[in-house]
Amino acid sequence: MTGPLSDLLVVDLTRALAGPHATQMLGDLGARVIKVEAPGSGDDTRGWGPPFVGEPDARQSTYFLCTNRNKESIALDLKDAADKDVLVGLVERADVLVENFRTGVLERLGLGIEELMRRNPRLVVLSITGFGHDGPEGGRAGYDQIAQGEAGLMSLTGSGPDDPQRVGVPIADLLSGMYGAYGVLAALHERERTGTGTVVRTSLLASVVGVHAFQGTRWTVAGEVGRAQGNHHPSIAPYGLFHCRDGAVQIALGSEGLWKKFCAGFGLDPDAEGMATNGERVARREQVIGVVEQAFAGWDAEPLLARLAEIGIPAGKVRTLDEVYGWDQVASQGLLVDVEHPTLGGITLPGPPLRFFDAAGTEVTRRDHVAPPLLDQHADEIRAWIGGGGA
Repeated sequence: MTGPLSDLLVVDLTRALAGPHATQMLGDLGARVIKVEAPGSGDDTRGWGPPFVGEPDARQSTYFLCTNRNKESIALDLKDAADKDVLVGLVERADVLVENFRTGVLERLGLGIEELMRRNPRLVVLSITGFGHDGPEGGRAGYDQIAQGEAGLMSLTGSGPDDPQRVGVPIADLLSGMYGAYGVLAALHERERTGTGTVVRTSLLASVVGVHAFQGTRWTVAGEVGRAQGNHHPSIAPYGLFHCRDGAVQIALGSEGLWKKFCAGFGLDPDAEGMATNGERVARREQVIGVVEQAFAGWDAEPLLARLAEIGIPAGKVRTLDEVYGWDQVASQGLLVDVEHPTLGGITLPGPPLRFFDAAGTEVTRRDHVAPPLLDQHADEIRAWIGGGGA
């Protein structure tokens, strides 16, 4: 492995999405990630589909493929003494252990935090739960859509207050994985100073509350409860999706200067009654939407986007995913990686969102990504390494 974390070993005891996303992020940065899975079935997401790809006797879930690149796999029955010894051997060598069991599971396996730290005082442990490890609902199971609802995100998403909608990806899972990886990096940095590891905890609940942003302070400071209002910003106008002759475009006028440029470009009066300031426009949002869509009514989307670009207005289209992955800008940012899978052959995966450059401006981003593993694919190598006492 190459990358800034290439000297680290991560033991991944997670399944589904939140934990695997965190460990994939660490693997993308070069860490050696050993994924410990249940014998027979493996990670839950190996069975999440359709779609599945590959031959019937070796089919692969595209869900599993999305979040397990740059990892090795070993199947261990943690209730079996010999398999548990293998896990202990990994723990003793690891820099990071990541788990998303229900609260108390590790303790029942005899691998609670005190025991983990006794065996490896430099270990950083990341624990991801649904609603937190403690508190009145600390032991509660967490799934993404439930967390989206409980943490208020669905109340802010949808066409209106009576139409709560989930985000189209498991955003609570993904955010908790991102926050978890961020916490691990902070703990590793602290370890350089203290010489000892620590425990990092986050949850699906915490991750969503952590990104409430202005909607959070809208309530905690101003006492206003945000509600879903479709494709228009609650605090900026015009900012959202607007219809034109053959479809729709999105614009973002986040300053009074942009509002004046927009009006000049489309023959509108920026100081018309009720339109002169952002606060006035937000208060009359429906009126503003009508004015903008009337200005766009004679335009098709592509020439309209060209006109908006010409006058310096931030704008864009709403792309389908096939359009996104076929877009040359996406390819230019390294957001597609080609890997060789053991049964599928050459496949393309969505790539990591970080790029690295040296002081001379030369890109040094990792390119040698590895396909998500088959269940137990690396068992012989890992068992031999542990059995041989490898450092």
